[in-house]
Amino acid sequence: MAGYKPVAIQTYPILGEKITQDTLYWNNYKTPVQIKEFGAVSKVDFSPQPPYNYAVTASSRIHIYGRYSQEPIKTFSRFKDTAYCATFRQDGRLLVAGSEDGGVQLFDISGRAPLRQFEGHTKAVHTVDFTADKYHVVSGADDYTVKLWDIPNSKEILTFKEHSDYVRCGCASKLNPDLFITGSYDHTVKMFDARTNTSVLSVEHGQPVESVLLFPSGGLLVSAGGRYVKVWDMLKGGQLLVSLKNHHKTVTCLCLSSSGQRLLSGSLDRKVKVYSTTSYKVVHSFDYAASILSLALAHEDETIVVGMTNGILSVKHRKSEAKKESLPRRRRPAYRTFIKGKNYMKQRDDILINRPAKKHLELYDRDLKHFRISKALDRVLDPTCTIKTPEITVSIIKELNRRGVLANALAGRDEKEISHVLNFLIRHLSQPRFAPVLINAAEIIIDIYLPVIGQSPVVDKKFLLLQGLVEKEIDYQRELLQTLGMMDMLFATMRRKEGTSVLEHTSDGFPENKKIES
Repeated sequence: MAGYKPVAIQTYPILGEKITQDTLYWNNYKTPVQIKEFGAVSKVDFSPQPPYNYAVTASSRIHIYGRYSQEPIKTFSRFKDTAYCATFRQDGRLLVAGSEDGGVQLFDISGRAPLRQFEGHTKAVHTVDFTADKYHVVSGADDYTVKLWDIPNSKEILTFKEHSDYVRCGCASKLNPDLFITGSYDHTVKMFDARTNTSVLSVEHGQPVESVLLFPSGGLLVSAGGRYVKVWDMLKGGQLLVSLKNHHKTVTCLCLSSSGQRLLSGSLDRKVKVYSTTSYKVVHSFDYAASILSLALAHEDETIVVGMTNGILSVKHRKSEAKKESLPRRRRPAYRTFIKGKNYMKQRDDILINRPAKKHLELYDRDLKHFRISKALDRVLDPTCTIKTPEITVSIIKELNRRGVLANALAGRDEKEISHVLNFLIRHLSQPRFAPVLINAAEIIIDIYLPVIGQSPVVDKKFLLLQGLVEKEIDYQRELLQTLGMMDMLFATMRRKEGTSVLEHTSDGFPENKKIES
């Protein structure tokens, strides 16, 4: 048995998404921390200044969380009714909030009672923001109005009544203190100028607008509503640049990465899509457990916070780069040690002896070498092997089948051992790369253990599941063969000659050979 040849482990192509720089960047987050709020999380907003705390609006409360804390460090709850939105000022010291009773309140982060209260809206306020000069607040409400407030005097400056439905979103320009954007359920997005007392630009989104976002440069505007995310060029009078339709349900929130190179959108389909702002293609996607209502990114994309309809707040923190510990440098042999004898020339009477390299066999190869087939199969059915390297398990099953001893290796197993086999088959049977080998193994197991069904409820349940998987996989392959047959017929038809001769009868009754162009 000195000439034993090790089992050749077949390599398979790795299936899954293409690994890109965006994939590595957006997957570099820790396991999400989930925080339970009192109601649906309607708004999340990060403070622009250190320590980058964030405000969470849910039900009738606004909680302020530290970036790495799981408990709120401050709570604002002095609302008569449900609070819908809260936004930090540029310096992070003040917070403005809107509620269902139509009130707009201004809070100091260091206190609890509101500093200012703005009364003027008659219905729920769904959007509030500070202007670029930090001394004015813009609000939009379900009474179809947009109002501009003066903070020092607590007075209303302007009221715009150009929308014909609920005003549900808005944002202020970061560069010009007189410009701000609002989106409404009347399908329009309007830009207002406080110097003209009217809107200076209006675009038709085509769906009820749920969220708007203005790029920091002020040149591009993004609107979200229905299943669409649309990008508008403001410098060209609101020209539509691109319309994206990558979600299956209504898009509810938008967010821009810190670099401005990536656009994020959250939707009721429980997904967050990441777009490139140069090509506007989806470069990454996050999946969540419930429909998404709000989304926010911290400074340098260190934290991503998502609020959902079930009141769960999902917080992901970026993994810290582990610093490599400097180990004492080992002293290595000098260079002359490695080249010693390399230049020696063989003499006429010298005899050259080649020392064969010693081959080290894997444990399963050693078992196969000594015909311990059941033990070899047990080794590759260990969970550490089946999860990390299932191709090794499949290769050993294939080798045992080639030798004709697979039935002997699978027979005579107890409940625990047969459970390992069934778990592996259930997990990997539906994978196309393993299906040809595993279907044969599953059929052998069914033939061997069918007479003893009913002795173990755990094995019975897995056995029935495996039997159903085998039948379904065989049906799939039968359908694929039928599809291949139909495709072969189509390809054969397409390869026919362009000209086809048929017989036609002329007026005098004699047949004539006529060529018909296909």
